[in-house]
Amino acid sequence: MAEAEKKAARERRPPVFSDAAAFELLPGGGNTSAPRGATPLLRGVLTREHWSVLSGSTPQGPLVTLRRDSPLTRWASLLFLGPLRRRIGTARLAIWDGAPSQRSAERQPFLAPGGTPVVHLAPLPPYAPDLNPDEGVWQQLKNVELRKVWCEDLSHLSSALTLALRRLRR
Repeated sequence: MAEAEKKAARERRPPVFSDAAAFELLPGGGNTSAPRGATPLLRGVLTREHWSVLSGSTPQGPLVTLRRDSPLTRWASLLFLGPLRRRIGTARLAIWDGAPSQRSAERQPFLAPGGTPVVHLAPLPPYAPDLNPDEGVWQQLKNVELRKVWCEDLSHLSSALTLALRRLRR
C-alpha cells in the first residue's frame, strides 16, 4: 500500500477510505436508565431486515454513502465508484478494507495497474482494520447517533439513518 500512497501523492490524488456496515432495526447493546434488577424488554418482531451502507470519506471531510436494503454485493461496491467520483471529483486513490465483496473477480480489472485512470484501488492489510479512518464513521453512527434508537420497520430506520448521516456530515 505504501507504493500506491506514494504514487497518489506524486499525482496529487488524495485518498478516499471506503468501508461497509449494516444497520439493523434493533439498537445495539448499551446501558439503560431502568432501575437495577428491572431489565427492560423490547417488544418487537425479530427480523433480519437491515440497511447495508457503503461509505467513502477523505481527510478533507466529504462523506459519500450508498445505501441498500439488501446485502452489499460485488456489483454494488463497483457502482459506488461512480457516485464517489461525482461527489468528490478528481482522480482518487480509493483505499478499501478487503472485504469479500471487494475482492471479487469483477473488481479485479479495476485493481489491475492501469485498470481505471480515474480511481486507483489499494487494499488495507486485513489484520489492521483500525488503519481505516472510515471505521470511525460506523463507531459514531452506531454507538452515538443511533445508540438507543429502536425502529419499527425499514422506512423508520431509513429516516433515522438519514438524520444521523446529516448530523455527521455537519
